Formats: sequence, structure tokens, C-alpha cells
Amino acid sequence: MEKGSDLPAPFVGVAVFVLKGKKVLMGRRLSAVGHNTFALPGGHLEFGESFEECAAREVKEETGLDVVKIEFLAVRNNVVLNEPKPAHVVCIFMRAALADADQLPQNMEPEKCGGWEWYDWEDPPKPLFIGLENLVQSGFTPFPTD
Repeated sequence: MEKGSDLPAPFVGVAVFVLKGKKVLMGRRLSAVGHNTFALPGGHLEFGESFEECAAREVKEETGLDVVKIEFLAVRNNVVLNEPKPAHVVCIFMRAALADADQLPQNMEPEKCGGWEWYDWEDPPKPLFIGLENLVQSGFTPFPTD
């Protein structure tokens, strides 16, 4: 890849594994980048925001859910060139639990997401958004191992 080209600068994204038992919350992307792939709730880190603050904000904005026990899991460097808009995203993966187990996800941004569903991590929907797919291929699990 050519350095110093007209390609966009990298940005930091935060993606959140919202867990419910052995299920993970995912939605089908409707945006141009990763169109029709399944992804976690998440988005851009805002200036001055902690990873935990970003995770809670993005989950609330996209799903209406309140989350607790937010913690860092992994970081991945994702360069996406085969999309209409090339992107370089440093993605921070976080884990969170529901503040109230009876909460139901809502599709707060229907222009960006086809809806939220709980999926078995061992049998995720296809296709996955590239950063999430790379994580799955590495054998990663979002569940506590203890």
C-alpha cells in the first residue's frame, strides 16, 4: 500500500460484544461499507471519550439497551480496500452485559441496521463484517474463560 497517498486517515472504532448467556447481539449492516454483513453494535470513538463511554453510548444509540460491566477484550487493525470507500479502522473490541436481563433490543437506527438479534457465537450469521470475521477466524471467544 502506498504511504502518504490520498487515502483517508485511520480512525478508532469501538465494537461491543453484548452478551446474553451464550448469545451475542448482532445486526445486519445497511450502510455502504460492509452492506448486508452482520456486525456488533459500535461506532466511532469521539474526542475525549473513553472506550467504555463509547461502548455504552453506541449500544444505547443503536439498540436502546443499557449495559454494565464494560471491559476491553481485543484490538484489531483493519484495512478495508474492497469497498466503495476504503477505510483503515483500529477497532477496539469490548464486552458488556445487559443492565437488566429483561431488556429487548430495539432498532434505533433503521437506516443503518436491519435489526438486532441474539446469535449463537458457535454458529454466527453469515456473512460477518470483515473485522468481526477476522476475529472469528483467529479462534477468539468473547466469553469469559474462568
